[in-house]
Amino acid sequence: MSSSEKTAFCATCLLGVEGLLSEELRDLGCEDVRAENGRVRFAGGWEILARACLNSRYAERAGIFLGEFPARSFEELFQGVKALPWEDFLGKQDAFPVAGSSLSSALHSVPDCQAIVKKAVVERLKSRYRLSWFPEDGPQHRIRFRILKDRVSLTMDACGAGLHKRGYRPASNAAPLKETLAAALVKLMRLRPDGTLYDPFCGSGTLLIEGAMLAMNIAPGLGRSFTAEDWSQGDPAVWRQERERARDLERREGGFTGTGYDLDPAAVELTLENARRAGVHGVLRASVRDIRDFREESPFGCVVCNPPYGQRILDQEAARALYREMGRVFSPKRGWSYGVITPEEDFESLFGRKADKRRKLYNGMIRCQFYSYFKWKESEARKI
Repeated sequence: MSSSEKTAFCATCLLGVEGLLSEELRDLGCEDVRAENGRVRFAGGWEILARACLNSRYAERAGIFLGEFPARSFEELFQGVKALPWEDFLGKQDAFPVAGSSLSSALHSVPDCQAIVKKAVVERLKSRYRLSWFPEDGPQHRIRFRILKDRVSLTMDACGAGLHKRGYRPASNAAPLKETLAAALVKLMRLRPDGTLYDPFCGSGTLLIEGAMLAMNIAPGLGRSFTAEDWSQGDPAVWRQERERARDLERREGGFTGTGYDLDPAAVELTLENARRAGVHGVLRASVRDIRDFREESPFGCVVCNPPYGQRILDQEAARALYREMGRVFSPKRGWSYGVITPEEDFESLFGRKADKRRKLYNGMIRCQFYSYFKWKESEARKI
């Protein structure tokens, strides 16, 4: 694939984030952007793939989209995979491990599907390269398959480690929020470049750090590498140029500030340590404080938080008491907004007010709602 050739790509994401990812990819210059369930397809040249890997805040993975076809039997799976042009992307030495998933499909055994996909790719390469054995000691080209409702799609992963691995959080607290989800939450709250962000349950600082990176337009992938950088089809100059492009677009003087609180001194120190690794420590601060002592200390502010809850750290009754306290201290005030992610179905009743907007999201495997409060005059008339 040359840098100017248009190629089909695919980025996966958490359920509920497809819209944000689509908008982001369009802003990055991607073409033919199409949102699907848990992923977004797009197209462009090699520079577009590099740009997506380096800059996407919401994608879990990105890679080359190889093809899609129906399959209800192992034979259909084998023939469908074998028909794809693997030789266009895999050399004689390249490693090509296989991973995947299956949901609501006749082919439900993932290990068996992995073996069939691997065998089909090998058979295709044998016929093209006239070889009987492949050493697989070259650059890695991980093949990922998804079987959803008997429809198979295959991609070649360009990332290596998932894109949520920014590199600033080698350690975390007991219940960390995924970086990609944290980035989505601060985006949904329309955090401004000159905004003031608060997280009264800062934990390892993920929400604050992602908020700072969003406000200052710092590309989340600048501190890491990607497996596609080693592919023979790629041009190292393209990756260098895209890194330079990302750095040129940073805006570190916008006036953003972030403040975190936590009951645990170790969590506060972890927040500050991770902020240093991310290069945003100059705009963040954190201290030990109980939620009962939360105060609006600036003319305007945006609170985004992932409070402890029964499935995570606290027992159910303690979590419910915490939500009542949050409703008391997060008082209606002009210029302030609040966003809370939680699986608690009775959150609005406990908090004391209906949310101005709700959005279904997943924190890992836990189905949650993201409750947003920003229309205080209207919400006062809608108290429960």
